[in-house]
Amino acid sequence: MLLAFSISPQTSDQPDGSVSDAVAAAINVVRESGLPYETTSMFTTLEGEWDEIMAVIKKCVDVVETYSPRVSLVMKADIRPGYTGQMAAKVDRVNAILEK
Repeated sequence: MLLAFSISPQTSDQPDGSVSDAVAAAINVVRESGLPYETTSMFTTLEGEWDEIMAVIKKCVDVVETYSPRVSLVMKADIRPGYTGQMAAKVDRVNAILEK
């Protein structure tokens, strides 16, 4: 399973409205999980089994809640049992087509 998610507090006490500290805390949870992941400017993608990914998402929500009583969470999943390494493989397949 691949799961892309975006999480952030809905409030911020930073003068510029930044939520970077809370997002960094959530990414630290992802790193500590040991699951393969990739972070971009808008989403973090995790790869693993349903239960282990959802446990990481729950911990991310819990840590972001320490920054704000209201949390925004967006998720998109590619559920494909029996496949691993798809975070890179999906991109590789598209790049191979583009190189033709």
